[in-house]
Amino acid sequence: MIVSNLVLTAPLQGWVSALEEAPDAVFAERMLGDGLAIDPLGSTLHAPCDGSVVSVHRARHAVTLRATNGAEILMHVGLETVALNGEGFEVFVEEGQTVKAGDRLIGLDLDLLAQRARSLITPVVITNGEAFQIVRRDQDRQIGVGQFLMELSPIAGASRAAASGAADQITRQIIVPLAHGIHARPAARIAQMAKTFASDLTLATGPRRANARSPVGLMSLAIRHGDTIQLLASGPDAQAAVTALAELIEGGMGEGAPVAAKTSSTKTAPTKTEPSEPPPPAPLPRDGVLKGVPAAPGLAIGKAVRLSTAEIVVREAGEGVAHEEAALAVALETVRARIGKAAETGDKARKAILAAHQAFLDDPELYAGAHRLIAEGKSAGFAWRRAVGGYVQALQALGDRRMAERVDDLIDLERQVLRALSGEEETGAALAPGSILLADELLPSQLMGADPAALAGFATARGGPTSHVAILAAAMGVPALVAVGGALSKVKDGATLILDADAGTLRVAPDAKALEAAQTALAQRQQRKAAAKAAAHEPAVTRDGVRIEVFANTGSVADAQAAVANGAEGSGLLRTEFLFLDRETPPDEDEQARQYQAIAEALDGRPLIIRTLDVGGDKAAPYLPIPAEENPALGLRGVRVSLWRPHLLKAQLRAILRVEPRGQCKIMVPMVASLDELRAVRAVLEEAKRELGITDRVQLGVMIETPAAAVTADLLAAEADFLSIGTNDLTQYVLAMDRGNPELAAGIDALHPAVLRMIDQTCQGAARHHRWVGVCGGLASDLDATPILLGLGVAELSTTASIAPDVKARVRALSLEACRALAAQALEQTSPQAVRALVQGQTNTPLGGLNP
Repeated sequence: MIVSNLVLTAPLQGWVSALEEAPDAVFAERMLGDGLAIDPLGSTLHAPCDGSVVSVHRARHAVTLRATNGAEILMHVGLETVALNGEGFEVFVEEGQTVKAGDRLIGLDLDLLAQRARSLITPVVITNGEAFQIVRRDQDRQIGVGQFLMELSPIAGASRAAASGAADQITRQIIVPLAHGIHARPAARIAQMAKTFASDLTLATGPRRANARSPVGLMSLAIRHGDTIQLLASGPDAQAAVTALAELIEGGMGEGAPVAAKTSSTKTAPTKTEPSEPPPPAPLPRDGVLKGVPAAPGLAIGKAVRLSTAEIVVREAGEGVAHEEAALAVALETVRARIGKAAETGDKARKAILAAHQAFLDDPELYAGAHRLIAEGKSAGFAWRRAVGGYVQALQALGDRRMAERVDDLIDLERQVLRALSGEEETGAALAPGSILLADELLPSQLMGADPAALAGFATARGGPTSHVAILAAAMGVPALVAVGGALSKVKDGATLILDADAGTLRVAPDAKALEAAQTALAQRQQRKAAAKAAAHEPAVTRDGVRIEVFANTGSVADAQAAVANGAEGSGLLRTEFLFLDRETPPDEDEQARQYQAIAEALDGRPLIIRTLDVGGDKAAPYLPIPAEENPALGLRGVRVSLWRPHLLKAQLRAILRVEPRGQCKIMVPMVASLDELRAVRAVLEEAKRELGITDRVQLGVMIETPAAAVTADLLAAEADFLSIGTNDLTQYVLAMDRGNPELAAGIDALHPAVLRMIDQTCQGAARHHRWVGVCGGLASDLDATPILLGLGVAELSTTASIAPDVKARVRALSLEACRALAAQALEQTSPQAVRALVQGQTNTPLGGLNP
């Protein structure tokens, strides 16, 4: 069938202009497709051609038509008019209705819209641009309804699919059960799955569409919990693709929550925030002390070095499509190789951030946006900046913290690619030893490129404590403050600074007394750190002769090697999720056995406590489509998932049992809430032992992470070989605070007396059956908590590897008798702040008996 060109007439009276004139990046950057924009003077939207109504948005401000030749035309009246929830609009058609050119579609109350809408500009966009291109258009003049607007021509090779329209296209409508909508992680997983199919795949919400292979595009749709979306696919495996994506999304990806029945056709639009702007300059405080938000702990004294990031100038005009496309391809490959090399070293935090950069660099929509502009005669640099910039604006405008986090990554990639295009290397500030870096904002690559031997710390005017830069700083051990504000710009280069990230302060030009006090404090910290490191491989024995085991938490061979290097006496928690997440199928028994064996060998015979699979809640596995849950943190998690899918549990237990030498490994079960769960796991363990011909006893312990487990610790200890307290989850459940909610972060402190009482009850229950108790949660790495935990009866601490020497040194300075007295006092306090004040008060005085 031959598909002819299609002429579209103006659906509105008004002034027609280029789509770039639309003050919205989604349209101006052609994320939804190419077209024109009309600033309306008339009050009725008409059909621009013969066709059928594909959709009318629930807010009545947008309609999509499918022309008789298959072209799909979106007409979106005004910008941000979705927030009006239908006010100012009257719809004359319904979905599926056939219309003729000139038929009325929507009536407009221009007076109301002019007062309430951000803009009246109405984009007219061809949304299936893969099948049609605009070959002629009229713009920059006043136009009347029915006058020529644009002409479409089918793209060679796409005409048959376009002509058949819906007949060849598989469509499925689903309701999104994801509690936080399609934010960064679900978007990445959807894109990853979409890339495994040959068909063209699209997600649509109302008139907005995104390539399912584009994580950035998916995030920019701002799809939220309960939204109805469409999956559209065309190609050889369209049906399979739609089915797979629907199952992935409807399965909840570990974030599912029930969707309430709709009681109204309207829905409140998400609140938008303005893009982040540099804080206005402000004078320095009289006392010279600036306050910020702690991003990474520590104390530093040094000289101010200002990082001024020069704007990269790009020319707009290109030197030919072939030349610019080749230049962009080389630049992208250069940055891709640089990221790959950087990811070969460093900790998990660094690698995870670089993996995010790699995913965005490979986003097909970013490249397509740049390619489209290059085809229009723009330079590669101009095209890349505009393509990235459109998504930056779109993500900033969503007002969603989870998505806005990714803006810095996109800006970072923009700079790296532009540098590669220019042939320039990123030139950071020249840092002398003891430099404290000051900047408006710091990008991840800039921090990773700084000389760690010279960088004493950094402070930024903007930024947040959960940004990638903050995560990197903590992993590097670099003290850091963020959100210091505009006064930071007044700090002169070379000024002496005291950066106390623990207190959230930056002191500028301190007097002699303040400088001396900081130098003394820093010297003491450094001496303690050096002494602890020197004695890292010595046992941790209290002053009154009690041996405390200090282990380290691990998740890889590299972690195990770091644990040994830092004097850890074993691993008190091996997180096996590293084997199960970010893949489409579970690891088999042989793969698991190889990995566990390698980690055991890296520990060189030291004890290894392996936690069985802990997924669900905030950790999702694609091959375990957990049903939608109203509160995933209280649903299928930990041991419940293992008992829900016992074949996975059996394979994991068999793999652990195969590790040599036998007896090095102990097994620990997460999220236990009842003795029945422990018994069920032990039954599977005994079956696995029989299958492998193992008769030796294998130690099986439980994690105390729920209040139920803590208050029944005596019952669990009667059959468990040991108890290990996961204070992160225990704290969130005891305090009823979601530990993933940044608004509650300041209140989630495991030294809360309620949590300490749960730990106390656990230790008492274990003591009745002579079982040992360990702590493998974050509290084990908190030096303030060490004396209290020992005083409550904890015999093993499993920390982060880097802090193990300090925890050992802390133990050696303590008297167990004094620790018991301190713990008894701590249980009577009314807040975690009071507990910390109690510990610090007794630590700093010989009266408490905690120190020599």
